[in-house]
Amino acid sequence: MSASASVSASASASASVSASASVSPSRSTSPSPSGGGSGVTATYKIESDWGAGFVASVTIKNNGSTPITGWRVNWTWGGNQQISSSWNAGLTSSGRAVTAVNLNYNGTIPPGGSTSFGFQGTYSGTNAAPTLTASAS
Repeated sequence: MSASASVSASASASASVSASASVSPSRSTSPSPSGGGSGVTATYKIESDWGAGFVASVTIKNNGSTPITGWRVNWTWGGNQQISSSWNAGLTSSGRAVTAVNLNYNGTIPPGGSTSFGFQGTYSGTNAAPTLTASAS
């Protein structure tokens, strides 16, 4: 299961995720196309969820006919989710709004190509998947 491989970067979360990965099935959303016709989409997937925390991944795909040299993904949490660590993206948040941008090594995506990033977070109550907005930057 990809959850163990993704979480191995965080030793303290690895034991928790390993113990619960079989308990909670992965949930995912459909790609959320960006506005403006840029041809960039992003897909959110919960890799594992153990009731008070989770690991999620986001895949950004270039559906256009030319390479993009930078990307941005925005979303607003529906609940009280908080990101505690991330990899392969620069994440910033203000209240419930989150913005993820490429790093210097993963901004270029060829036509038909994709890249991804992930994060670990916490929550209480529900952990509904957000609606993503993706764009080339």
